[in-house]
Amino acid sequence: MMKKIVLIGALVGALASCTATEQGTAIGAGSGALIGGAISHSWGGAAVGAVAGGLAGALIGQSVERRGYCVYRDRYGRRYEARCPR
Repeated sequence: MMKKIVLIGALVGALASCTATEQGTAIGAGSGALIGGAISHSWGGAAVGAVAGGLAGALIGQSVERRGYCVYRDRYGRRYEARCPR
């Protein structure tokens, strides 16, 4: 039990020094791997989940870094940033 607490503390400490994009990527990849592995019961599913979660987490982290800006999609599906409505 003590080893788990020390390991979790080390991971949280390591993430504290990262940018919002890096934190989002790490958290998204970890969560995606757990969910993908649990749903598919395979390493391949965990890998796909990690990639998808990492990409989503990075996008969310990037939008957090630019305060006052929101991420939108135009009618063609392209992503762009603009000032958030107030």
